[in-house]
Amino acid sequence: MKKAIFYLLLFISTQTMAQTDTVFLRQLLESKPDLFSGILKHPNKNEVQIMYTQVNRDKNNKPSFKSFSYRIDPTHYFYPASTVKLAAVIFALEKINELKIPGLTANCSMITDSAFKGQTKVTADESAASGKPSIAHYIKKILLTSDNDAYNRLFEFIGRAEINAKLKKYGMTESRILNRLAIGDSGESEKNTNPIRFYEGDRLVYNQPAQYDPKSYPLALTHLIVGIGYMDSKEQLVNKPYSFEHKNVFTIKDQQSLMMRLMMPEAYPVKERFKLSADDYQLIYTYMSKFPTESNYPKYDPKEFWPTYAKMLFYGRDKNAVIAPHIRIFDKYGDSYGFIIDNSYFVDFKNGVEFFLTAVIQSNEDGIYNDGKYEYETVCYPFMKNLGRSIYEYELSRKKKQLPNLSKYVMDYTKD
Repeated sequence: MKKAIFYLLLFISTQTMAQTDTVFLRQLLESKPDLFSGILKHPNKNEVQIMYTQVNRDKNNKPSFKSFSYRIDPTHYFYPASTVKLAAVIFALEKINELKIPGLTANCSMITDSAFKGQTKVTADESAASGKPSIAHYIKKILLTSDNDAYNRLFEFIGRAEINAKLKKYGMTESRILNRLAIGDSGESEKNTNPIRFYEGDRLVYNQPAQYDPKSYPLALTHLIVGIGYMDSKEQLVNKPYSFEHKNVFTIKDQQSLMMRLMMPEAYPVKERFKLSADDYQLIYTYMSKFPTESNYPKYDPKEFWPTYAKMLFYGRDKNAVIAPHIRIFDKYGDSYGFIIDNSYFVDFKNGVEFFLTAVIQSNEDGIYNDGKYEYETVCYPFMKNLGRSIYEYELSRKKKQLPNLSKYVMDYTKD
């Protein structure tokens, strides 16, 4: 009996490992030396990690997956930057649904107060049609242009403890989200979140007091101490390595897991799906794939936020890129400290193509962190563009037993 159980477990383990191929992506990159030779010659320097997942549909349109990886290492630290914001978007909507408070919706006016040193208040939002801040409007700003303040407000609403409990609940055990972004949030300030009130018109619907999270979220990580120097908060050069020791962690595997569960909940048991409504999915899908230039609220200057601003993979943030009208990319990117990350689900409605692609690359030739001098234009953006297009071209030629019905991903971009 024990021997039978052993072989059953061995079989299950073998089947699980077989789901992720570690050869295909390396061979794909090697087959295009004109595009990827520089990266292949310096794999450690550029810290590239890639995960690509094929989607195969059955006759009922139910998806199944086959994944491929390149240099995936959950212990090798990279700064996830704004990619953590997608988790905040999902968990904020989940919290509203789980509170089950009559009248509380993502469109309620959200008034943020302050109760701890360094915290700031928000009572108005001129970029919203109503002039008031709300969960829904913060989500729009996060997904369209990766607004930092909008993320910080969702972080404060959800609370640090709940964010990390949700990561664990959904199997994203390699990651943690500890702090707000772009305000130097650390120590006690990151553990304290603001009191918040929600209103339906003039009626108070929900009052959330300030929250405190005393927990720490240790992870066994390498490459936390990097470089030869960094610029401090006073713009002064400090000649010693920079530490990412107490920063957010969001691994490539966990990022893609989040995206897959979001885009294809039907592939997961009901108990393992996000607690989102049809309207919640519609909100996220719309603004993840919408171009900033298609938005009226918020309204963006196209010189600052051009159509492909948020689309690193495939377009490489090229201001002059020719938009493929039959392709939409549902993604959340990040860029900071020389790291460029993009977590994407591609859809080509014309050719019946869909796939998941998540990647990170870093370039910091001078070894100085937080100085704003990185090789984004010459190394990172071209890599992202070429990687996205290479996988897309492969998918165009890949034979499928069943073409997908992608109608659920057709969004109305005329509404705000």
